[in-house]
Amino acid sequence: MAKTKLMMLGPPGAGKGTQAQQLAEKFDIPQISTGDMLRSARRKGTELGKEAAKFMDAGELVPDEVVIRIVKERLSEPDAEGGFILDGFPRTVGQAEALDEMGVELEAVLNIEVSEEEVVRRLGGRLSCPNCGATFHEEFKPPTEEGVCDECGSDLVKRPDDRPEAIRERLKAYHAKTAPLVDYYRDQGVLIDVDGEGTPDEVYGRAEAAISD
Repeated sequence: MAKTKLMMLGPPGAGKGTQAQQLAEKFDIPQISTGDMLRSARRKGTELGKEAAKFMDAGELVPDEVVIRIVKERLSEPDAEGGFILDGFPRTVGQAEALDEMGVELEAVLNIEVSEEEVVRRLGGRLSCPNCGATFHEEFKPPTEEGVCDECGSDLVKRPDDRPEAIRERLKAYHAKTAPLVDYYRDQGVLIDVDGEGTPDEVYGRAEAAISD
């Protein structure tokens, strides 16, 4: 019997969103990201949505207690009865403890492991079009003409936060914040390390096998 109450962990560039999407389709369970949840609650105009909107409109982070209550509300919806994939939450041990107190039991936490070099290669090769927003990659999805957008013909650029030194800083921040979360779930016996190197299909094969054991 596959585990279907899941959470994804992994550094920027690990491909968590891609894997979560494929697993969600395979097991017919919702992929729940905090950003989507907050936007949805706001759109529906629920009490919690209005509360979150106050912080979002002011450009501030929505406090943990509001996010956690929105997560609880989302997980009580019918489509999440058979399972779910949390993507981007919890991010801290405090949030993980709050999730436990809420009675949400995770069956598996997939920790997608990718080396620093691979993250720099994946993120450092990204190219984006400042005009139409299309994205390319020097290695994995090159434009037809070097440096030119296939969609609108504008010059492609690299975002400042995709430069190697900026990526390494982001990784440092990720590990500082998330390492305790890895230990927290390892201690609970639900953490499963998944090798995130290789093609998305190879990584997906490992992730699916890990939760189907």
